[in-house]
Amino acid sequence: MNLLNLSKLSSEEILKGSFGIEWESLRAKGEGELSLTPHPEVFGDKLTNPLVTTDFSESQIEIITPTFDTIDEAFNTFSLLADLVNSSLPEDEYLWFQSIPCILPYWDQIPIAQYSDEGISSQKYREDLAKKYGVKKQMISGVHFNFSFSDKLLKELHSLDDNNLSFRQFKDRVYLKIARNYLRYCWLIIYLTGCSIGSHKTFSNECLHLMDAKDDFGSYYSTKGPSFRNASCGYKNLIELNPSYNSVDEFVDDVNDFIERGDLSEAKELYTQIRLKPKNPKDLLNSLKNDGIEYIEIRTLDINPFYQCGLVEHDMKFLHMFLIYMLVKGESDYANWQSEARLNEENTAEKAYVESMRLLKDGEEVTLKSWAADIINEMYGMCEVLGIDEGRTLGLMLNRISNPDLTYGKRLLNLIEEHGYINTHIILSKNNKQTSIHNLENADLNECEKLKCYVDVALAGR
Repeated sequence: MNLLNLSKLSSEEILKGSFGIEWESLRAKGEGELSLTPHPEVFGDKLTNPLVTTDFSESQIEIITPTFDTIDEAFNTFSLLADLVNSSLPEDEYLWFQSIPCILPYWDQIPIAQYSDEGISSQKYREDLAKKYGVKKQMISGVHFNFSFSDKLLKELHSLDDNNLSFRQFKDRVYLKIARNYLRYCWLIIYLTGCSIGSHKTFSNECLHLMDAKDDFGSYYSTKGPSFRNASCGYKNLIELNPSYNSVDEFVDDVNDFIERGDLSEAKELYTQIRLKPKNPKDLLNSLKNDGIEYIEIRTLDINPFYQCGLVEHDMKFLHMFLIYMLVKGESDYANWQSEARLNEENTAEKAYVESMRLLKDGEEVTLKSWAADIINEMYGMCEVLGIDEGRTLGLMLNRISNPDLTYGKRLLNLIEEHGYINTHIILSKNNKQTSIHNLENADLNECEKLKCYVDVALAGR
């Protein structure tokens, strides 16, 4: 996709799209222990409530927003839902504001999400995952960002394109290019937003062995990298799987091959930093093949413990700009790009704060700071050409690159060194719950009225 074609449209047209947020978080209690009680009744049936459900475990709440036309609307609704959920928990419970789990019991005491007869296939899927990957790995949580351009924008771009593609083929090509480039460059998102640097001893030994420091309370942490959720010990497929992103047909064929070989039980078990999402998620591969790509899901973001909803709006705005940049950014023809991309994301996650660490750019070594600064500067240029006023957001990211002490991971490191991993997150998580209670007590009545229908759905479980 050529920047020149995009520049023929107004910034308002370019920024239009569909935005949604998903957030998984464990329920904790007391001094940071996992709450083992069933999914709270106040949220209704986990199978039918479209906004508040469970992920893998009864102890793992998932919030899913509807889609909105702007980031502001999506974020405000998400923030309100986070406030509602956290303040609706029992007095001795709170959401755990960290992607790496709280204090876990023995694996056989962690409650897998239970469903009625209608959801028995979902329960069976979780039980199979537990056997394959281990129950504790399933407790890793995060934030997902769902995005699509407006069809009006894509149709305008399609009309300016020189190729003889149908609209559906053109739309697929747009999202496939974004997916390829996002996989190449998601290491930058890991650096800028990563905030999972510690672990209690009850979690995975695979992760503990990668950490270089220990506190006085039975926890480990790293001084070297920002995101152990995205590290080699994170929640990944057991073997490296690299489907083709050249076309939807090639992608679908490759994933079917993974399933036939037994590497995956079904398509949604493919864990990637970005997912191609179809119109009908219940028939994922056939829908992709028959209907094309409907939207993309970004799965890189850690829970941010410094904010009451685990996410910062300017990070979301940056991610939006970044996806536009992924569309206009040129691609190299380096053959081994997927394996290199995976190595870069894991090295960034585990060692981004180590000065001697090097990333690979088409087989050549490069420093994280220099490559990251080049990307942000190119994004400045893109925004100038497209008339997009996001200089403040880009400036914040450039500051995090030049000064790692401004990153969330380094800020968290300072707290963990002072208070320990578990104590730090108890303090942050309980403070976030109190903030949510305060927010609801002092909410703007007009805003609440505007979003009341979503709150009603969340509480009623309709």
